[in-house]
Amino acid sequence: MDADLILTNARILTMDPDNPRAEAIAIAGDRILAVGRNDDIHALAGPDTRRRDAGGATLLPGFVESHLHLFSGAYGETLLQLAGVKGFDALKRAVDGFAAANPDTPLLFGQGADYALLGPDRMLDRHALDAICPDRPLIVMAYDFHSAFANTAALKAAGLLQGRALPPGNEVVMGEDGLATGELHEKHAFLPVLDLRTTGGREMLGMSGIEPPVPPTDKERADDRAFLKLGLRHAARHGITAMHNMDGNRYMLEVLREIETEGDLIARVRVPFHLTPEMDLSELDRASAMTRDFTGLTLSSGYVKMFLDGVIESGTAAMLAPYANRPGHRGETLFTREAFLAAATEADRRGLQIAVHAIGDAAVRLALDGYEAAAQANGPRDRRNRIEHIEMIAPEDVPRLAKLGVVASMQPPHAPQGESGTTAGIGPDRARQAYVWRDLHDAGAVVAFSSDWPIVPISPLAGIQAAMMRENWIYGLPDQRLELHDVLAAYTRNGAYVGFMETETGTLRAGMKADLTLLSGDIEATPHDRIAQMGIALTICDGRITHDA
Repeated sequence: MDADLILTNARILTMDPDNPRAEAIAIAGDRILAVGRNDDIHALAGPDTRRRDAGGATLLPGFVESHLHLFSGAYGETLLQLAGVKGFDALKRAVDGFAAANPDTPLLFGQGADYALLGPDRMLDRHALDAICPDRPLIVMAYDFHSAFANTAALKAAGLLQGRALPPGNEVVMGEDGLATGELHEKHAFLPVLDLRTTGGREMLGMSGIEPPVPPTDKERADDRAFLKLGLRHAARHGITAMHNMDGNRYMLEVLREIETEGDLIARVRVPFHLTPEMDLSELDRASAMTRDFTGLTLSSGYVKMFLDGVIESGTAAMLAPYANRPGHRGETLFTREAFLAAATEADRRGLQIAVHAIGDAAVRLALDGYEAAAQANGPRDRRNRIEHIEMIAPEDVPRLAKLGVVASMQPPHAPQGESGTTAGIGPDRARQAYVWRDLHDAGAVVAFSSDWPIVPISPLAGIQAAMMRENWIYGLPDQRLELHDVLAAYTRNGAYVGFMETETGTLRAGMKADLTLLSGDIEATPHDRIAQMGIALTICDGRITHDA
């Protein structure tokens, strides 16, 4: 069989322990035909074979983005971007410009804001936002998507100015005047404002596991396909060939299937069912149906996502000990212990994989307890359950992940590099328990890295640099950096493993799916502090070029 495409003169890191390095690769159709030396691969060329000289650049398995939010990330590319904006005047200029460019949008929406945007001693509130924009609804989302800040017009339009009773862990912060301050914690607090968007909030419905309350029109479905295609192209430009979405519903799967039918699904996408605390466990029938109906190698379901807590910055992460900067405050889990153990056991009984957002060490412990209870109730099987983030973990819980076969799904760019709301909440006394991906790796857990886009930029190269350049914000903490090849495995082979795809992708060897990424240079020879500046020269998914610089 002749190759359709051969790449030669590459520094190939196959992520295959049996054949870790090579010079060239041949692709036929959607599969890898051979991996080996230049001369051997050249011999597989036929008259119609396309050839490409990699010029000594690194060739890797396609990056697996193990935790992102595709729909909201793609939609977010159209919003006001506030990352790096500091100070009242800069915020006003940004909002004024966006408002002028979008005169008809019903909600001015900025995202990516730092909690200390107005300075370390002043929190955003409706009064500050009213001074910027008094007449049109305005919301500013914090970079972690767990807190938002709305002006008075937005609060009135959403019916929140007088407050609202919400599920545990969600809060409309109230002022001494008996009115909402504009500070909104967690999704049930800010979704009423986001419902003012022209999309009707369809890009965020997966965070609640619900379907559009009114069937979208043909135009709305077309708009949603356009947003998702934008996100897929954005991912391909960063070398991503597979992604695990971390919110989902059947509607998202149906729209992605329409994209697949059109021939534009240019990455492998897994979409979960999102189970929330207020749902009855019978709702897992929907998760089972999604799993049954979407089983392809490019589009699939098969897992359940749950949130156990919030984030450290807003004090909504669940901690075993009080926050260092909030005496007596520990946060709380969104599920009670009894409810979560029941949910984990029932999802597991159905054969579903489980992914749990757990940031505080109390939430991580509850996640592990739930997985252990499910295994005891349902017997042994290959589960590959996951914990997302693990920003804090008690030392005695570190070995439990490997023992239970739980994957540590972590995001290197989330680790703080200096003083921040995160570090203030953790405090120096237990800083050694934060972001311990090397401890988890050394204890035998599978570690999968990702970005959590749009929380941070999607770039795996930026994530690799963050993992390699991990700095401690106080002196004397253990070094949590991993060796480069372990970091690359966490973005490739391990991501395929957690998606039950290791027999199809994640390594470069004959017979595997042709998913690969060619970098712009030699990553092994690149200083660690310059990896994020490298580019992606070529992305191939299923043997098809999805990005070519």
